[in-house]
Amino acid sequence: MFRKSPILGTVKTVLAYRRFYASDSSQFINRVQSPIQAGQALYETRPHLLKAGEVTPGITALEYFERRVNLANSLPQRSCAIIVGNQIKYASGPVFYPFQQNNDLYYLSGWNEPDSVMILEKPDDNIDNIVFHMIVRGKDAFAEKWEGFRTGTTGAKEIFNADESVDLSQLSPYITKVIKRNDNIYYNQSQNEHAKNSSSIFSTFFSLPEESKHTTNINSILKMHGTGKKIKELNKVIAPMRRIKSPAELRVMRRAGQISGRAFNQAMAKRFRNERTLHSYLEYKFISGGCDKPAYIPVVATGSNALCIHYTRNNDVMYDDEMVLVDASGALGGYCTDISRTWPVSGKFSQAQKDVYEAVLNVQRKCIELCKASNGVSLHDIHEESVDYMLEELRNAGLNGINRADVNALYPHYIGHNLGLDVHDIPSITRHGTLKPGQVITIEPGVYIPDDSNYPPHYRNIGIRIEDDIAIGTDTYTNLTVEAVKEVADLENVMQNGVTTIVEEDVLESL
Repeated sequence: MFRKSPILGTVKTVLAYRRFYASDSSQFINRVQSPIQAGQALYETRPHLLKAGEVTPGITALEYFERRVNLANSLPQRSCAIIVGNQIKYASGPVFYPFQQNNDLYYLSGWNEPDSVMILEKPDDNIDNIVFHMIVRGKDAFAEKWEGFRTGTTGAKEIFNADESVDLSQLSPYITKVIKRNDNIYYNQSQNEHAKNSSSIFSTFFSLPEESKHTTNINSILKMHGTGKKIKELNKVIAPMRRIKSPAELRVMRRAGQISGRAFNQAMAKRFRNERTLHSYLEYKFISGGCDKPAYIPVVATGSNALCIHYTRNNDVMYDDEMVLVDASGALGGYCTDISRTWPVSGKFSQAQKDVYEAVLNVQRKCIELCKASNGVSLHDIHEESVDYMLEELRNAGLNGINRADVNALYPHYIGHNLGLDVHDIPSITRHGTLKPGQVITIEPGVYIPDDSNYPPHYRNIGIRIEDDIAIGTDTYTNLTVEAVKEVADLENVMQNGVTTIVEEDVLESL
């Protein structure tokens, strides 16, 4: 049955050990090994990354429990929600990409291991009868010798509060039993498109053809046992939940934005001469400042490279008469930030660069002021306003002959997007819905002026984007990335005089 009171630490066992620091907080004495072996960081194994009670950075076991309760309350009786976790993806042979969990599964459990399935089952309207199932890789000494520890079925219950947990080898018969006893099945069919390693139990479950004599994937199970059952897309139920961030989620995103914004300032002060070292420096600063990883592959685009919206080659040199457009940021606890800044390589704006930059910055300022729930606007409303603002600002900058169609060519992307566990979060949520308190969106106007005789020569090949992450309030907003300077005077001061903000060189030093 559904656990009535989730574990407020990460494990039931009270551990008889403590972690000590030397008096100057910069040296560690001998480590006392934790008796817990898990497939991801826990407070008991990584107390410098998580606080007591947290399952993932900033998010407690209680909050994950409440999310599952909220999902269950959205489902009718005799329902089950099935969420298929992601697999490790391979670039070539044994060379793998960093693992990225299915974010719906992560949102509801904090579980961050591959080859897993979560099921939330609601037999009736009694909340105490809801069952949280986890189907996971079992403990395997040989595999763990090569790949690292696994949490296993016992850990899924003891640490992550699953009511029932079974080994992956039982996946097909286990899911069959759950589907048979429920009338409403919620799952995203697109999740059946998984890796092709036929030797894997997990991939076999999804990849074998439906005509196989063995019932080995969800589609074939539903085909055999789903007659008369209602099959519904789970994403439509979870997306509205993920749209509104809790106070804890906002704190995590604010911290990641602070770290990332300070990294930008330090990068500006370094006056780099090529894109790849600027790229590398930013990623180093995101992680050394306390983020887990970059939120996405950065754009570091100098001069005309900035005319490509998603330029990621990042291998050109940087000339003094150009600006560099950087779109990069860090992620913490799974939550992404998204920052864009543009600055002159020389450390000082030319008049033409300043004119276009101020036009874009003015548009951003006006759009950010709209980011209050009391204004009753949608993301689409803000975009439409941004186009009108951009037309006015570019005319003020000297592009007198342009019209709205010209602006759509010079500013070809949308004003922003939802932000959260994904950089472009919950795309199924309409842009036309009124903004709600707790929603986080980006505001990122941009202008990209081609080498075209229709535009003044001194404006050609200029690409500028300015982006911040905005948390919607009722009568106000919070800029989660405010540390990254963007005023012309501030940018020039940082580039010419360095930064005065104290930045943590390493997360350990902040303990």
